[in-house]
Amino acid sequence: MALRKILTADEPALHKVCRPVTKFDSKLHTLLDDMAETVVEACGVGLAAPQVGILRRVVVIDTGEEIVELINPEIVETSGEQDGMEGCLSVPGEYWLVKRPNYAKVRAQDRDGEWFEMEGEELIARCICHECDHLDGHIYTEIAYRKLTDEEIEALQSGQEEA
Repeated sequence: MALRKILTADEPALHKVCRPVTKFDSKLHTLLDDMAETVVEACGVGLAAPQVGILRRVVVIDTGEEIVELINPEIVETSGEQDGMEGCLSVPGEYWLVKRPNYAKVRAQDRDGEWFEMEGEELIARCICHECDHLDGHIYTEIAYRKLTDEEIEALQSGQEEA
């Protein structure tokens, strides 16, 4: 396993639509392993392949209990709404307010090509939507409605106030 360089928002790769994965081989497994190591090292919640310069439909999500690998993910259901602070490893040091579904269900393939479904609420739902947006060439700041100040970020992280 190896750490991959995380691209920043000005990189063209982050604004392109990713191609589906068709080969479930050792090259894909290496990418998944590297992405998992990279997201943990960066203290992130999710990472999409274009963030490391690979234009394939691959995502890893750190649920806090496990790393979930989503290959060729398709969001099949969303409901509710949440409004909160969101950040991105490709937009370091910035946090914006974003509306997202409070619940999301995704259908994806695992590293061996087997289909499965994953669902989540709150942070996991936010992450599923955020990472799938990356696969379509979008960055969360495109749908964000206000950038947070350093003081607001500090207050939200310490739980002192609601955004």
